Amino acid sequence: MGTLLSYSGLTTKIRAMESRLMKESQFREISEMLTVPQVVAYLKQQPGFRRLWAEVDEGKLRRNEVEHLLRRTIYQDFARIYHFANPEQRKFLDLYFKRYEIVAMKQCMNNIFDHRDVVLDLSLFSEFFGRHSKLNLEKLMHSSTMDEFIENLRGSEYYSLLSQMKSSTVHPLIFDYGMALDQHYFTQIWKLKNKLFKGLDLEEVTMAYGRKFDMLNLNWIYRSKKYYQMTPNQIYPLLIPVRYKLRKDEVKRMVEAESIDELKNLLYQSYYAKFRDEMDPESLEEAYVYILRNILEKEARKHPHSVAVMYSYLYHKEHEINRLTTAVECVRYGIRPEETIQYVMKN
Repeated sequence: MGTLLSYSGLTTKIRAMESRLMKESQFREISEMLTVPQVVAYLKQQPGFRRLWAEVDEGKLRRNEVEHLLRRTIYQDFARIYHFANPEQRKFLDLYFKRYEIVAMKQCMNNIFDHRDVVLDLSLFSEFFGRHSKLNLEKLMHSSTMDEFIENLRGSEYYSLLSQMKSSTVHPLIFDYGMALDQHYFTQIWKLKNKLFKGLDLEEVTMAYGRKFDMLNLNWIYRSKKYYQMTPNQIYPLLIPVRYKLRKDEVKRMVEAESIDELKNLLYQSYYAKFRDEMDPESLEEAYVYILRNILEKEARKHPHSVAVMYSYLYHKEHEINRLTTAVECVRYGIRPEETIQYVMKN
């Protein structure tokens, strides 16, 4: 009864927010549009965007401003859920929030490595980060070198991580820094979950993240072999050091598979083959999206008074924004509607 009562108000709020998520029919309408201002004007009329975008002048928005406005709606919804959450529920949200910190840091590092002449503007997110993060977003987005960027992380949990990366790796690339941040985030989740959660919430967090990490590792093993021709010794350090339904010997055989066909056969024998009729290496990314989405939807319905309902909503909101970002790009470049909707629905 205690769990039911503690989640009842939050679950009701999230169910109301879910009703405002974009439907496939709305994405199809967008795919028929001819210009980005048309898309923005359309979104301004939708319940999930109306309040935040009311004052937006669609005729004056630049490309990056549209993307930032879309991402801001994720942060807006996170803040709403956080407002309704109690201290126990906020433990999950505080842990989840780290993914947003990493997204922001990666944007700043992209700007540095691309040697862009313009200063990255993340000021739209400053208020949100100011409430939930110890990072100084203003300093980070004005960093012009990695030395300056890392120094501006001093005092945060990421400072020693990236300092060590820079000192121990010869000419580290943005890939190296990004991978280090991701590995840190995933490891922290797995390390802290038993301390932060108990009972049903612990079960839900363990299952959702365990399957996520397994699927990410499967994707990375395939991509590293297919596109980068990496050796097993190069692949192992890049894998998330977590196994949930994949056994150690399974992972070893996949990493050391001598061909994509051999890897494919191993995938068909894995735990995750039961979730998809076609567990083909080429469709692993789609399988990852499909499996995680269905798991979260199922668990949120089965246990509406658990952490699953928060995780499920945030997952679907982020995928909504990914789809809209794809749709905007397709409209910008004049992609045919039938192609646009295919790209959109793959996200």
